[in-house]
Amino acid sequence: MTQYEQVTYPITLVCAGNRRKEQNMVRKSKGFSWGAAGLSTALFTGVIMADVIKEAQPTRKARYVCMEGADKLPNGFYGTSVKLNWVMDPNRGFMLAYKMNGETLRPDHGKPLRAVIPGQIGGRSVKWLTKLIVTDAPSDNWYHLFDNRVLPTMVSPEESANNPKWWADDRYAIYDLSPNSAICYPQHEEQLCLTGAPSTYRAKGYAYSGGGRRITRVEISLDKGKTWRLAQIDYAEDRYRQTERNLFGSRIDMSWRETCFCWCFWSIDLATSEIAGAKDIFVRAMDESMNVQPRDMYWSVLGMMNNPWFRVCITLEGDYLRFEHPTQPALMPGGWMERVKKAGGDLANGFWGEKLEGEKPVVPTEAQAKEISMVKEGLKNPITIDELRKHDTEEQPWFVVSGEVYDGTAFLKEHPGGAQSIISAAGLDSSEEFLAIHSETAKAMMPKYHIGSLDEAARTALTEGETEADQSGKPSEKFLNPKSWKKAVLRGKRIVSRDTRIFTYKLEHSDQRLGLPVGQHLMVRLRDPATREAIIRSYTPISEINDRGFMDMLVKVYFADAGGKGGKMSQAMDALPIGHFIEMKGPIGKFEYLGNGRCLVSGKETFVKNFVMICGGSGITPIYQVFRAVIRNPEDKTQCIIFDGNRLFEDILCKAELDTLLAGNEHRCKILYTLTKAPDDWTGLRGRITPKLVQENYTKCEDTLVLLCGPEAMEKTMHKALLEDGWRDDQLMFF
Repeated sequence: MTQYEQVTYPITLVCAGNRRKEQNMVRKSKGFSWGAAGLSTALFTGVIMADVIKEAQPTRKARYVCMEGADKLPNGFYGTSVKLNWVMDPNRGFMLAYKMNGETLRPDHGKPLRAVIPGQIGGRSVKWLTKLIVTDAPSDNWYHLFDNRVLPTMVSPEESANNPKWWADDRYAIYDLSPNSAICYPQHEEQLCLTGAPSTYRAKGYAYSGGGRRITRVEISLDKGKTWRLAQIDYAEDRYRQTERNLFGSRIDMSWRETCFCWCFWSIDLATSEIAGAKDIFVRAMDESMNVQPRDMYWSVLGMMNNPWFRVCITLEGDYLRFEHPTQPALMPGGWMERVKKAGGDLANGFWGEKLEGEKPVVPTEAQAKEISMVKEGLKNPITIDELRKHDTEEQPWFVVSGEVYDGTAFLKEHPGGAQSIISAAGLDSSEEFLAIHSETAKAMMPKYHIGSLDEAARTALTEGETEADQSGKPSEKFLNPKSWKKAVLRGKRIVSRDTRIFTYKLEHSDQRLGLPVGQHLMVRLRDPATREAIIRSYTPISEINDRGFMDMLVKVYFADAGGKGGKMSQAMDALPIGHFIEMKGPIGKFEYLGNGRCLVSGKETFVKNFVMICGGSGITPIYQVFRAVIRNPEDKTQCIIFDGNRLFEDILCKAELDTLLAGNEHRCKILYTLTKAPDDWTGLRGRITPKLVQENYTKCEDTLVLLCGPEAMEKTMHKALLEDGWRDDQLMFF
């Protein structure tokens, strides 16, 4: 990089999904529910991409520059392309950056090298850049074809999935950003007291456009677009055009440039009396090509490039004006779109879902899927933050999902994940975890435990409190915390087989233990690389309980194939680059092995003399932890028998470790491996694990606990069969 000229530009990067949640409120798209903050601005330092491409001496047939990053996603490495003539145009400012705001790029921002493409959607600025390839055709990378496109609005999610031709048409690919703007002040749920209020209120916000085009006007309306007034515009990036000096060891290459790479900030003083008489505030922006934001939304399958007029609703409540933004991001409730939709309004009627005077009821353009109600009908019981925090105990754990409060006390004993899962959520907002891992059946049970709704002050306090807790926590002796997510950095990946990996994660400091009791598991949270929605799953590490500074996790990767999309979480974990983090919370689970036959089951201590361990595939991990704890303690007289069922020989996980533990302990433990597709030279058992197999190799007796972990079908079959064979439910433990 040092052989090329070093330059610095101020650049705003915008996700193509900025403001997508507004589209998701009208009709669910395939993308994450971004609010209006899916953008950021920084000073990027690097070299001009054209200077590097010139070294390749492109031929006359060259038309595109393809880029590929090191981030391996479920459908391969991320890649895309831009037109060669854009790359070679000095006005466009395409660059290869290695610094951001004067610092070396951090891993999340593309360390060590990334492409930065001003004026285009963020998806073209490839991070962790590994390849630049000059070609005569656009990229054929999966993510170039099936992401960052605006398909025609009449193409439904079903049609787009069944007819790949829509994705093959490069006319629908997104490159330059469109004009967009948003209102930042008044803020969502801001209140303005009319008694003694100043005569004017300053509304403020941002605007941007693409392709280097400057925003030339921002207009505000208080009468639904009948009349407009101009706002003042501050072009912050112009300050960098006024200097020739160097910055961060590079030249600020802006003084001659007419193109705009950054957002701008608008403001306008509005008469308080006018705001009080209005129902809403609208903003729209226009760029120097006279391209203006549209009045209405253009819905599309991926929900990208949403840029209709931005609307803030105004409601008079006594002496106060209350302001409402369209949405709140991700799973956060709130916004006038949600309110209108719940009231039966049609958000696609051209009038923001409002019924006009004399208007007949509008038939919705799409039959909405019936949502499962998780609240008790007719219950109106506001709950304060103080009330919630009084119930963050084991005795009466209250928890929050989507702003609603639930009392988990009555379900402590029955909860499949154990009482600790509920206790760990006590006094906290568990929306993301609950909605990510619970079935429709579980959601339908929730009204029974619903006791009220958080008031607005409580919602704010809960959000701010959790943020502070995440940021202020100091490294402790134990890494895991049952009430907050902790970050662990991926430091190594070992390939065990074609679809199995051992991931090694670094904890907060070298002397820190994980803090996971034997038999318990932890929750892992990771963002879907395509949609950015949270994926949450439970895993049991295989590292030693007293290991310090790191943790090993055995994961079976379910890859996408012709039969399905594969496993979201396992593929996302496999695609995570070294140096990036996952989040963990725990411990959770209703079983803990204390040693010498002593167990905790749902908080109650019990004693066993025998373990029957039944597992399949990656279900070996909790079994392995318990088995190892028994074997490693020479004083532990507990007898164990493991039934480990798999399809192929190479699917047997931890076999070498299990066999090593068994050696010399055959008098008290036994391991039976069985394969459904065994090789010819296999001397072990063949077929599935069946009740008959268990009966033939173990005589049922008291003081026995059966531990089961494997595919759902296996667990259901064995559960039913063991009950029919005379086992009791309290003798069966499912991880």
